[in-house]
Amino acid sequence: MRTKRMFAAIAVTAALATVPALAQQPQRVRGTIESVDGSTLVIKQGERPDVTVKLTDNVQVFGVVPATLADVKTGAFIGVGAMSQPDGSQKAIQVMIFAESQRGLGEGFRPWDRPGTTMTNATVDTTVAGVDGQEVTVKYKDGEKKIIIGKDAVIRAYVAGDKSELKPGAHIAIVRADKMPDGTLQTARINVGRAGVVPQ
Repeated sequence: MRTKRMFAAIAVTAALATVPALAQQPQRVRGTIESVDGSTLVIKQGERPDVTVKLTDNVQVFGVVPATLADVKTGAFIGVGAMSQPDGSQKAIQVMIFAESQRGLGEGFRPWDRPGTTMTNATVDTTVAGVDGQEVTVKYKDGEKKIIIGKDAVIRAYVAGDKSELKPGAHIAIVRADKMPDGTLQTARINVGRAGVVPQ
């Protein structure tokens, strides 16, 4: 009986050990395209190891271009990386204006990938000039937030892109790359910088 219990414990431990391998978390990739072979890219990530990324057949390519505060208009769907303020408002660090085809992507309010910051993906409801910068009220399905966009905020926009832009030397960012059994990564969406923009 003791032997059976021991084997059962070993079996449970082995099963649990396989969970991390089965539940790989999607990865973010940022860097420069080193080489292109069909739908396979080798990405140089600065000080981090190079990675190989395979593009799905239906991959979506978006260009990332410079934008201005004037482009943050009522009705636009935006993503705002920000720092929470004592009054509950959000001080924008980075504003991304989504292409119309991306409307609703990641809608909501949640922590961002930098310590102590937030991300709000929502539709611009109102925008007025304020003391500290443009005050923008955005609404999403579960609520709304007041965003302060100062002169130091980085503003970018997504535009429809093409696979022809994915060539050596291009700066890219992948929000979600899934790890495949052979150790490579796969993605259905990739952002590529234009006009000197390095996408984040």
